[in-house]
Amino acid sequence: MKKIVILALHLGVGGAERVISNISNLLCENYDVTIISTYKLNEKPSFEIDSRVKIEYLLEDLKPNRTELKNAIKNFNIIEIIKQSFISAKILYLRKKVMVKAIKQINADIVISTRILHTKWVGKYAKKSIIKNAQEHNHHNNNKQYIKKVIKSLKNIDYFMPTSNELSKFYEKLLENKKTKVIYIPNLIENDSKEISELKEKVILSVGRLEKVKGFLDLIEVFRIVNQTYPDWKLKIAGSGSQEEELQQKICHEKLEKNIKLVRRKNKRRIN
Repeated sequence: MKKIVILALHLGVGGAERVISNISNLLCENYDVTIISTYKLNEKPSFEIDSRVKIEYLLEDLKPNRTELKNAIKNFNIIEIIKQSFISAKILYLRKKVMVKAIKQINADIVISTRILHTKWVGKYAKKSIIKNAQEHNHHNNNKQYIKKVIKSLKNIDYFMPTSNELSKFYEKLLENKKTKVIYIPNLIENDSKEISELKEKVILSVGRLEKVKGFLDLIEVFRIVNQTYPDWKLKIAGSGSQEEELQQKICHEKLEKNIKLVRRKNKRRIN
């Protein structure tokens, strides 16, 4: 049985993590699948993973301390800022050290990277005999620096798999004379509910991490404009993250409390 290793930063909540769980559950039907995750954020992965899939955590006792550092800066706590800065530096150092070591030791037929950072290390440190695949879960948004970063990370990578057909065509042109072959494989959609909305209410639903990269502040601004013409429509934003307080303040500032609600997502199957 061929062996496949999938590299992950963590197995918490996120789009990339959802994809990792889906492809692992599919591939383990015919392959020996192992997930190597840098961090162990929770006792169990946020998304269900088949028991046949082996999971290896590299830093079980260390987690990113972004929130702690941000709070220390916000409260202007000098001692805590220094403390959290040292912890952050240690985490960043170990994050690379342990993953590079793991990549060098991989004995598999195929390795799949799900982060630019890991992709760069796979191309540099993985055994030449391994088929190297890289996924990309973000849109470039015409950011030339980001595009350059993606292209640079693909050195020695065999296959590159962007998240959409549009992105695949975009990168295909840029990689035309390179070793890396661009392939578009649509992400899996888990059909775990037989309930179908009756579409009785005028509600727009957006689900995701409440982080800057997801653009929820822009969504609120767009909805504010839409709401002027269609005041009977409502917007629900479901998720959690570091921008929660900022988003709520934006909603209040625009006086849209009656039309926009932040909903904490209690489980992945139902949002009320």
